Amino acid sequence: MKKVLKFVLIGIGGLVVVIAIAAVYMFWQMGQPLYKFGSVRTSENLRGPLEPPEQTDPSVWLVESDISLHFDVSGEGRPVVIVHGGPGVPYPNAWKGLKSLEAQYAFYYYHQRGAGSSTRPIDRFESKNYPKNMTQLEQTLGIGAQIADIERIRRILKEEKLLLIGHSFGGFIAALYAAEFPEQVEKLILVAPAGMLTPPRKENNIFDAVRTRIPVQEQPKYDSLVKEYFNFGDIFSKSDSDLVDLHTQIGHYLLKGMGYDASLMDASPTPGGWSSFAVYFSIGKSPDFRDAVANITAPTLILHGDDDDISLNGSQQYEEFVPDAKFISISCSDATTFSGHFIFHDCPDQFAAAVRKFLADE
Repeated sequence: MKKVLKFVLIGIGGLVVVIAIAAVYMFWQMGQPLYKFGSVRTSENLRGPLEPPEQTDPSVWLVESDISLHFDVSGEGRPVVIVHGGPGVPYPNAWKGLKSLEAQYAFYYYHQRGAGSSTRPIDRFESKNYPKNMTQLEQTLGIGAQIADIERIRRILKEEKLLLIGHSFGGFIAALYAAEFPEQVEKLILVAPAGMLTPPRKENNIFDAVRTRIPVQEQPKYDSLVKEYFNFGDIFSKSDSDLVDLHTQIGHYLLKGMGYDASLMDASPTPGGWSSFAVYFSIGKSPDFRDAVANITAPTLILHGDDDDISLNGSQQYEEFVPDAKFISISCSDATTFSGHFIFHDCPDQFAAAVRKFLADE
């Protein structure tokens, strides 16, 4: 009986070790970036080819045989592609700060895959195989897939070189595209780009910064929400709609922390679910893309609102690491008007003047 008990205990002990090793591997994998710089250009780890399918519906961009991107276009003339931020939060309207340029340019506001009215290719995962699910998520909705879509858009528009604008997290994606495909970008404008170029530090953690700017009585609820938001160990038990709800809730707090009405989150098209969280797996816990963006050759303009101190560190990163980037801090003509993260709506005239001058080579 003792021998049997001994073997049972050994078996249980062995199982515990295996589970522990699997858990350590899982968390190690979560910390490693799934997106590798240069992989899109060489078509590695992509779900489909860079060459888009034949376009049969003029109201959408078909980027893969089963994935289409919704877009709205404002203006006429040379195409300019707008990459929205969030991650995974498309804009409800065209930017006020670009309206006066619509006689010369056609601004394309597209919804990234997995967000807004574009295709949502994943609802939930049936498999409990964590590494397999992470790979599928990256190939389908991760940073690499988002960068590949910009290249597909360029080919659909038949533009030899793109005029590209990225805002917030969209600025990060646009910058990586310009780094992977430097010869395909004519000009790059980054509007308050997300500070994802260097490993995170306490002083530039946006979630910590937001916490200090919300009422004390709301902080416990916020802390609980942030904990759930980053509970990646349980993420594959959730559905796309579960993650949309979670992303929307955190978005309310982020807007409030940035000085905006939290209800603006509800006015946007349905945000991304899996697509919003896929990018976190893509970049890992300690992103470092300083060497990557050093490959950008396009003239680059960084625009930042004077009152947007919560994301200033991010814009300064790009100014430092993108070759010859020009940084402009914008304030509104009315000194009482807030000049924040959405500078293209806060100070449209000043924003338009900076963009017009840059695009016209003045």
